[in-house]
Amino acid sequence: MKLTIIISLTIFGTIGSYFGELLDHGNWLGGWGIILSTIGSFFGIWVGIKFYKNYLA
Repeated sequence: MKLTIIISLTIFGTIGSYFGELLDHGNWLGGWGIILSTIGSFFGIWVGIKFYKNYLA
């Protein structure tokens, strides 16, 4: 379960940071990058838990 959550957290956190970079004109550590990376990470945790419970458990 832990590996599934870590993988989905990494994927969605990176995607969120990438969209933040697009909004902040190439700045990965700008305000939008940090906010959207955090939101993507929380979403990744939720997806990882749901995926594990529905398909792997």
